[in-house]
Formats: sequence, structure tokens, C-alpha cells
Amino acid sequence: MSQLHLTYLYLRSKKKKQSVPELKNYPMVTVQLPVFNEKYVIERLIDSVVQLDYPKDKLEIQVLDDSTDESIELAARKIKEYQLLGYNIQHIFRSDRVGFKAGALAYGTKSAKGEFLAIFDADFVPDPSFLKRTVPYFESSKIGCVQTRWSHLNKDYSVLTKMQAFGLDAHFTVEQTGRNSAQSFINFNGTAGIWRKACIEDAGGWSADTLTEDLDLSYRAQLKGWKFQYAEDVESPAELPVIMPAIKSQQFRWNKGAAETARKNLGKVLRSDRTLMTKFHAFFHLNNSSVFLYLFAAALLSIPVLLIKVEDPVFDSLKAFGHFLFFGFLSVTAYFYTSTQVLGLEHPKRYFFKVFPVFLTISLGLSFHNSLAVAEGLLGKKTAFIRTPKFNILSKKDSWIGNRYIKLRLDWQTIVEGLLACYFGFGILMAFHMDDFIMIIFHVMLTLGFSAIFVHSIRALRHA
Repeated sequence: MSQLHLTYLYLRSKKKKQSVPELKNYPMVTVQLPVFNEKYVIERLIDSVVQLDYPKDKLEIQVLDDSTDESIELAARKIKEYQLLGYNIQHIFRSDRVGFKAGALAYGTKSAKGEFLAIFDADFVPDPSFLKRTVPYFESSKIGCVQTRWSHLNKDYSVLTKMQAFGLDAHFTVEQTGRNSAQSFINFNGTAGIWRKACIEDAGGWSADTLTEDLDLSYRAQLKGWKFQYAEDVESPAELPVIMPAIKSQQFRWNKGAAETARKNLGKVLRSDRTLMTKFHAFFHLNNSSVFLYLFAAALLSIPVLLIKVEDPVFDSLKAFGHFLFFGFLSVTAYFYTSTQVLGLEHPKRYFFKVFPVFLTISLGLSFHNSLAVAEGLLGKKTAFIRTPKFNILSKKDSWIGNRYIKLRLDWQTIVEGLLACYFGFGILMAFHMDDFIMIIFHVMLTLGFSAIFVHSIRALRHA
């Protein structure tokens, strides 16, 4: 229901002309680059940031470096090179890594000279026009943060990168624009955005008590009355993870962190004086990751239901549940279909019908892994912030083999995913045995999904 309404809001917003303000003056801006052991991309990141089209005397660059390997020397060499060219770029270290990324940002913010703070993760390559297209929004004193749309440097590298891009594109078109047009809560996505320093301070600063410090700070700031602006027309290119273990690590952090943030902030939102519609969207926004719990539970129970199915009135209720799931599927379809139609693709309809079924299948395969993340978040189990390894892989001729940051081992979750593929394969066999095909499409997608996750995880292990 929420996604269907967001789709409506998005389509309605596209009919309105958006006025983008012009840059009238050049306030001081600090660009913060929180990095940790980024040997493969640190030089690319620094090279791209110094190319930002903004006056040198109004631009400060902080490389917030928590590294413990040779990437420190690589960064230092680049920083020295640009310091000699007159750039105000600093190499900032901490005595410890307390708070991980949130801690690094908080540490850098204390000494930042900029009125505004732009943040980029190590896998991003910001467009030179980024600041000139985002800073003007702060002409309104109510704006606390401007978030831009991620685009993808290696979208066509593999089926895994295509699936990630497909999901992210929907978030960065329909969801963010839809929420923003309705003046509902949106979120800073951790990177490729710019904050008013006063907004961060007023909201209580960066906190490391959730794995999604960006979502947490976003909600705290908007609860304080600050407005956020989403700039869909401003693209910020980034690299997508190319192997399944890295994708799973990122998915775990995002889903667990979202659940932690819901646990921390949802009550505050519901008790606030915001409109009922704003609270409705905030509820589904913060609990978005919980869908994996329900999805996995429904999948797990589907085979017992198939086997136990008898002439009993209690099972009639399953038909109503099936109708509810079908309506949800239509909402999801409309949501993703709309996003593919606005990205300037050569054949958007063909792209949607080719990619959407595969995306759903892979998402089903990740339901067990992501359910564990959500459960840990909701139960308050704390774990360390695990960064997603970066690769500097942009084309199919590039290889991740030999990446020193990838330390893989066969874990119990991967084994369970293989067993789940067999379990749902059994469901397919039972459909033929019982001559009951009501769930066969669901079980085929689950079998393929868990098989894909298992195979890609094992393949990465073999090459690591």
C-alpha cells in the first residue's frame, strides 16, 4: 500500500515543474571523505573530489582516514600532491576507531570550517558540478540536508550488479522523490549528500548506536523541524559490489541498521505532531526491512501448508491471505515499473520485464540472510560496523581476484541457504505429486533464488 501511494506521489510530482535555485554566493564547504583501508579506490576518490567546480578558497577537503594499511601512504602521497597545487586538503587521523564511520564524521565535524558538509564514501566519483547544483538549495534556512541520486559505474558488469542497480534505482527515483514531494521523512543515504553543519549539531550529532548512522541522524534532524531536499536530477556515480559475500555484508548492515533505527526512533515519530500521512509513510519507511521477516516466514510455512491442506474451514482464510499478497505484488510491480520508465533507458519496458523477475527471485533468495539481520536489529543485538570491500572494478575485463580485503570462509548461513534451495525444490516435486500447483511459481522462484545465492557465495569462496 505504501509503495503504491509513493508511486502515485512520484507520478504527480513529475507533472510539476521543479525550480532549481541558482548559486548566488559561495559559502564555505567542507568535503568529508571517511575511509578505512581503501587501497583500490582512495586515489580515484581524491582525484575526483579535487575536481569539484568550486572556488579553492571556499573549499576544504577532509580525508578522515582510519586506515591501518598501505592505503595511508597512497592517500598521503595524493594529498601532498594537491596541497602543493594550492588545495586545502587535510589528512586527518584518530587515535582509535571508536564509532567507526559515525565516529570519524563526528571527529572531522569538530574542526570543519565549512558551513556545509558534503560527504562521499570511498566508492564514489562525484560529478564536478555537485556543489554548484546542491549548495543553492540551502538558500532556504529551513533546509538541513540535500541528498542526490546514486548512479552506477559498473551496472552492466554482471547479473549481480544489474540486480543491485535495479533495486537502488527505484529507491532513488520513486521512493525518495515521492516521500519528499509529500513532505514526509526522507533519509540521507550516507554519501553523495550535503548537510548544513548547524543541522547536524542541532540534531545531536553523529551517533554510532545503530549501523545506519545516516538514517538515524536523518530522522532526528527532521523531528527537530529541519527540512530535507532530494535532488533527483543530480547524479552521483558509484561502484557496486561485484561478489555475493560483499553484497550480503552490505545488505546485512543496511537491514539491521534500519531495524535498529526503527527501534530507536519510530516511537518518537508516532508521538510527534506530524500528520497521519507522514506517520504512515515513516512507519513503513523505518520498517521496510521487516518485510524480509514476513516473506521468509511465509516461504518457510508454504510447504507445510501444502502438505497439510485438508477440507477444513481454517484454510479458507489462506485464500484471503493470497489475495492480499497478490495486491502487494501489484503494488511492487507498479513501483519498480515506474522507476524503470524514467531513467532514460533505450528500451525501458523490455528492460523491466527482463530484469524484474530475476530481481524478485534474488530478493527471495536473500530473505533468510536479511531476516537474520532484521531480527538482530529489532532484538537489540549489537555488532560491529563491517565495511563493504571496494574493488575498483568498472568493466568485465577487471577482476576482483586477489583483493586483499576479501577474507572469505564457508559459514553456516551459506550452508542453510543451500539446504533451503533443496527444501523449496521439494515443494516443487510435491506440487506434481499432489497435483496441486497453486504455489509452484512461488516455490520455483524460491528454489532458484536460494540456489543463486548459494552458488554465487560458493563461487566467491573458490576464487578468493
